[in-house]
Amino acid sequence: MTTADVLIYTRTAGYRHDSIPAGATALAELAAELGRAAEVTEDPAAFTPERLAGCAAVVLLSTTGNVLTPEGRAAFEAYLRGGGSLLAVHAAANAEPDWPFYGELLGTRFDGHPEIQPGTVLVDDRDHPATAPLPERWDWTDEWYNFTSDPRDSGGSVRVLARADETTYRGGTHGADHPLVWCRGIDRGRFFFTALGHAPETYGTPVFRAHLRGALTWLTAGHGSGGSPARSS
Repeated sequence: MTTADVLIYTRTAGYRHDSIPAGATALAELAAELGRAAEVTEDPAAFTPERLAGCAAVVLLSTTGNVLTPEGRAAFEAYLRGGGSLLAVHAAANAEPDWPFYGELLGTRFDGHPEIQPGTVLVDDRDHPATAPLPERWDWTDEWYNFTSDPRDSGGSVRVLARADETTYRGGTHGADHPLVWCRGIDRGRFFFTALGHAPETYGTPVFRAHLRGALTWLTAGHGSGGSPARSS
């Protein structure tokens, strides 16, 4: 029987963030804390029905551009609709631009960002494992992503957990209601997105690690657990 684990996918076909190695290490460590095996890979061949059947969650870690094959897309969609889970981190908002299902899942698309700078995250909903450890006003430095629309306008079960306070930085385009972190259901599966995570040092910060750990906790709830060491391919 295949061990349920966390598949951390880091392939890029566009801009590649320097933070990917640090993020992959941190996510593998957090998975281990939750009793999960973790595999870090850039191989699109990992997206098969057989491989995904062993995953408690998949992470798209700052993936950019089209990074899946048509067969991989079909297997991934079936996995998510059938009860799988996806954590999309930072530049994963700019992944798979030619795949309508992914755009529907995200509920919007990436629309640029100002320079990295300090600002404030408004944590409106702390009744979630990913935001429970966060302060209501979270001072943070990051790229403050803009989006083409409010993900809630896409319909479905989008739950916005945190927003950007555009009065605390330059370059926001949404006004008073600027979603940064949200989650939703997709048929029997679960989806979680955080726009944060640009810099390598981010992934060593206790508060951000608690944010990611809570997201993984929510996503993997109800799945069997593994415990093997992280491995790379």
